[in-house]
Order: sequence, then C-alpha cells, then structure tokens
Amino acid sequence: MSERVLAVANQKGGVGKTTTAVSVAAALAEMGQRVLLVDLDPQGNATTGLGIDPRGLDRTMYDVLVRGEPIEDAIEGTAVRNLFAAPSSLDLAGAEIELVSMFSRERKLAQALAQVRQDYDFIFVDCPPSLGLLTVNALAAATEVLIPVQCEYYALEGVAQLIRNVMLVQEDLNPDLVISTIVLVMYDARTRLAEQVSQEVRAHFGDKVCETIVPRSVRLSEAPSHGLPITVFDPGSRGAHAYRKVAREILSSPPGPGGDEEPAPPATPVADAVSAPDGGAAGITDGAGPLPAEMDTTEGEATAPSADVASSEDVEPPGDALGARLASGSGGS
Repeated sequence: MSERVLAVANQKGGVGKTTTAVSVAAALAEMGQRVLLVDLDPQGNATTGLGIDPRGLDRTMYDVLVRGEPIEDAIEGTAVRNLFAAPSSLDLAGAEIELVSMFSRERKLAQALAQVRQDYDFIFVDCPPSLGLLTVNALAAATEVLIPVQCEYYALEGVAQLIRNVMLVQEDLNPDLVISTIVLVMYDARTRLAEQVSQEVRAHFGDKVCETIVPRSVRLSEAPSHGLPITVFDPGSRGAHAYRKVAREILSSPPGPGGDEEPAPPATPVADAVSAPDGGAAGITDGAGPLPAEMDTTEGEATAPSADVASSEDVEPPGDALGARLASGSGGS
C-alpha cells in the first residue's frame, strides 16, 4: 500500500481545518480508499464530528503520545465504511507540557503511526490551531501538508508562519515533507474580497491550490452537530459535492518525492508575489474569476446580496494589506 500521511494545518483557528479533514477523509473513504483520521486537536472536534463520544473511550491520542499505548488500541470505527478515527480528548491539552521532558518528543506520533501506516491508503492528521509541539509531531510524521485557507482577510496571516515552520521541520526532522495541497474554503461569491484572496493565493502558490473552491454552506456547519461528515449528512449539498471534488484532486495528484519538491513556494518572496508595485492588490484581473451563481452560500436558489451582506461594490480593495498578512504570518489573530 502506498500510504500518504497528510497533516491538515493552519495556525489560524476557525478556518475550516477540521471540516476539511473530516469531509475529505470521508469522501476518499467513499471512493474505496482506506482512511485513518487522527485527531490531534485537544478540542476534539473531528472526534465528535464523526459521532464518537470521547468521554466513553478507554484510550485516546493522549494515551498514545504520552503513555506509549499502541495506536491500534485507540482506533475507532465510524459511520462511514473504510473510515477510521484515532480520537482526541481534553487530556491532550496537557500533552505538550508532558512531552517536553521526553526523549524524541517531536517523533512520538511518527513512531506510533509506523505501526499502522501500511494498513491505510491515507492518514489525515487534524492539527490544533497553533504551532506547538502537537503540530510539530504532526509535521514530523506526515509526508505532506494540506492547508485550508479561508477566503477572508485575517486567514492569510498564519500561512507564511506555517510555511516557515514546515521548512524548519523539513531541515531538522522530516526532509521528505512537502506542502502538496492548499484548499480555498468558506468562499462567499457575493464579496469582492473573497475573490481577491482567492487570486492572491493562486498567484503565489500556483498548482498547489486545488481548482475546486469550497463555498460557505449552512449544511457544512450543521453536519458536526449530527456526528456525521457532510457526505453522509447531506450527500447532495454543495459542500458535499465540493469536498468530493477536492478528494478526487488529491487522489489524482499525488506529490512527488520529497527531494524533488520544496515545502515553501519557490522563487518570489511572499511580499513581492502578492503586492503590486503601485500599492494595489496584485493579480486582481488574473486567476480563476468569480464563481458562478450556484456556488453561493445558500442551499437553495442563488440570491442577490441582501442588505446586511456587503456586495462587491461595498468591499474596499485591500491593496497591500493582503500581501502584508501573507508575508508576516505573525500578526494577531
């Protein structure tokens, strides 16, 4: 089995990491791939989003990382055939402190996954919204990184910092690690800003960015409360269709060997790539163009922007601010 281990990471919270991890994993499982989803976030949203109650579990990823329990003993089945989960719990919040004094603390997850990697086609690791020791463990164990990017202003600020950390992990812990996939999520076709963010990301990251854009969707927000991925909760919804397309893109475009691909975007520095010389937003007239009306945020017919939602004319072009956010990566959240 040619297994792939994808760390789903972005230091910014609320950008769709867990939704993307759960939805893509479920979509690939539907396609016949054997998939394991490792929940490394102490909040445990991926765990509950798959219908698993962490309060009734004997072992979780805390026991695997801190106590050295075999990961096979923590893996649970889900409502989706071929999809399995290694659940999280609140105890994982203290794992970073407990791991500090341990030998080979950055490789605990890699050592655990080595026992089961050959049993799965894909392993997804849902990372916490931080760049701490848990995320470093995920990056050290992964073969590639999947970055969900919300199509809004603040979502760009953590991307550059994450890329720098990926480079450090590649240099010191995992030379085969690559950034293989960037997924644009929470796209609101009614705003000009969402299209500008989309074009900035595509202009800089090129073919690492999935062609499919995931729209905002009420059904995507409702699915976790039912303990089901969107592909099961509402198979015909726009969110389900979008994540199936993302899964097909990932399945059909495996990354090359680590030595042939850099983890960070090549050539042009981030600030230069996303900022136009005249101070305007670069590449605004290039890229994918606006999404069709059917990619709107509602689940019914496409509608015009309502009074409480800014139209494209109401959104001020962000200019250099987008580039600054993508370049800094260390601003406030």
